[in-house]
Amino acid sequence: MIDTHAHLDDEQFSRNLDDVIQRAVAAGLTNIVTVGTTLASSLQAIQLAERFEIVVASVGIQPNYCAQAAAGDWDAIVASARHARVVALGETGLDRYWDFTPIDVQQDYFDRHLRLAQQMDLPVVVHMRDCEQDIVRMLEQARRRGPLRGVMHSFSGTFDTARCCLDMGLHISFAGMVTYKKSQALREIARQIPDDRILIETDAPYLSPHPHRGHRPNEPAMITHTAACLAEVRGVDVASFIRQTSENARRLFRLPDVD
Repeated sequence: MIDTHAHLDDEQFSRNLDDVIQRAVAAGLTNIVTVGTTLASSLQAIQLAERFEIVVASVGIQPNYCAQAAAGDWDAIVASARHARVVALGETGLDRYWDFTPIDVQQDYFDRHLRLAQQMDLPVVVHMRDCEQDIVRMLEQARRRGPLRGVMHSFSGTFDTARCCLDMGLHISFAGMVTYKKSQALREIARQIPDDRILIETDAPYLSPHPHRGHRPNEPAMITHTAACLAEVRGVDVASFIRQTSENARRLFRLPDVD
């Protein structure tokens, strides 16, 4: 399995990260993409990718933190994106649920990430909350400039939004919330995602899947529950679903095949 989105630099893992990685390996994970949300977080992600063979990094400034970005932070993100252990840009995107960053500032940084991703031929990791039309509009603008690679992370939007993103060449990733009792509509969307475009993630330490909902921290080993839920929804055996999502992740992030 490949966990396509985790935050291993989170302080909830500061005392036991070695154990978390060991449990991930024991559960069958071959890679974890640890995702930066600020410059400091992104640099920590790279350090973790250097420390653990199983870990690779994504670097970026998450929309809720854009207002806190200091002069020079973006240039440092651009420089860090060239690191050999960096496989993606983000977490980026838009968020109208929280009001930590004015929307025009969020849009500016989202545009920067999209343009850099296209220049460097890296996938972009997209955060979307209460802003589906805004996100789709900016993605369509980027797509008109050229090919677009990336993933809609922890997807919770509508099927129409998912279809628009798929039409633009993006992948759709599902986290632990898809396993919740109230998430029948989200499971129906997951059922319809093409085989070659679906991904799984934990968003650790957040969004612990059923039957561990409410337990913190969530960790990469718990991705087994999300995989089992989605395999059942899609009417395939778990092993086949894991193979498919891992192949999708390796192709998107250009990760080496596992013997």
